[in-house]
Amino acid sequence: MRITSALAAAAILALSAACGSGGSTGASGGGTASEAPAEPVKLNFLSLAWQKESIEANKALVDEWNKNNPNIQVTYVQGSWDNVNDQLVTQFEGGGAPDVIHNDSPALSGFATRGYLLDLKDKLPAELKSDIPQPAWDTVTFGAEGGVYGVPFLQESQVIIANKKLLDAAKVRVPTADNPWTWDEFAEVSKKLTKDGAFGVAWPMKSPVNKTLNLALNFNGTFFQTGADGKSTVKVGPEEKEVLQRIHNQIHVDKSADPKTLGMGTADPLPGFYKGEYAMLPVGVYLRQQVAEQAPEGFEWVTLPPLKGTSSNQGAVSQTLSVSADSKNPDEALKFISFFLNGPNQAKLAKGDWLLPTSQKAATDPSITGAENGWDVATASVKSLVVAPFLKVNGYDEWKSKVATPVLQEYYAGKISLDDAAKRLVEEGNKVLERY
Repeated sequence: MRITSALAAAAILALSAACGSGGSTGASGGGTASEAPAEPVKLNFLSLAWQKESIEANKALVDEWNKNNPNIQVTYVQGSWDNVNDQLVTQFEGGGAPDVIHNDSPALSGFATRGYLLDLKDKLPAELKSDIPQPAWDTVTFGAEGGVYGVPFLQESQVIIANKKLLDAAKVRVPTADNPWTWDEFAEVSKKLTKDGAFGVAWPMKSPVNKTLNLALNFNGTFFQTGADGKSTVKVGPEEKEVLQRIHNQIHVDKSADPKTLGMGTADPLPGFYKGEYAMLPVGVYLRQQVAEQAPEGFEWVTLPPLKGTSSNQGAVSQTLSVSADSKNPDEALKFISFFLNGPNQAKLAKGDWLLPTSQKAATDPSITGAENGWDVATASVKSLVVAPFLKVNGYDEWKSKVATPVLQEYYAGKISLDDAAKRLVEEGNKVLERY
């Protein structure tokens, strides 16, 4: 998930001041109880929305709920992705966590294991449960008992944003959702677009792990295997090496990828992209917003569908809403979530964040299925998403930060061989995982 530091300081102050449940437990959803309580049930909703459109959409839905539900009033608490999980641990341990918590699915496993989150498995309304397909629910299902610790509502896929004029000039086949480029075609197109001092592609790899692992599923590369005892080990075999080798070859063999972009964050190559320094950017679907808003006048761009290896599968990670296990009003919290994440509202949230809704009803909404700004291609890419294997791995975050990030950065920079990278990912990685 995207992380920004812009709101971090204010968010921590707001979260500390505003979190904690209160009010009566006697209200029912929508304020329809025959005897209204003297005071409305009060819920705190921690939101990590950070883009202007997304914050506006979140706040508008909270206002709509409060207007129509006088007996259940929700306070919007603005949070930040920066250090939110450390902040939440403090709140959970202190008994003052928000009732409704926005997070992403990788964080849920640890919180569920510690008993911080309510298991929603037997509490989900039928309409909400049936509107979201099982692969999305798999991203929030943990433990031997198959507990469900959040409602998944936004997901991200990797697409390609391309300079349309350069594609047209090179007379390359433009892929469609039904007939995407294979990785081999992508490599050939990248070479064809590399000329006159410009490169075919830019790979921003400042944070290379999630992108690499998600794309590796194109070749069934999972990077982890988990035994019956729940213990995971790292594996880097032929399937995992496919995407690693292909990206490396574009940089160091084909010379079709600009090596200067390796140390960049996802959005950093955009100025060079607008100038024609590289023709294509493999990035998350959300980056379309910055291109739509920032591209110079007359710049023509197009969104291309996910690449295909042996499949087009990509790892899915979901943004989620969970209920604190210590909430005094869990039923009311779930009623609010059910409203907030219904089909029409998910469409609003997806449009505000330029991401993909999990709701099947939202996925057909005209506002996010048209051709403008590549929404049709983006929305169609949902079918490629499968549960990311690393979601089920205890110790993944430490493996990612201490082992995988530096190893992949060195490998893509050409400082170590593929075999050395694989050996370190496995050997150093398993030393980390065996502690969990």
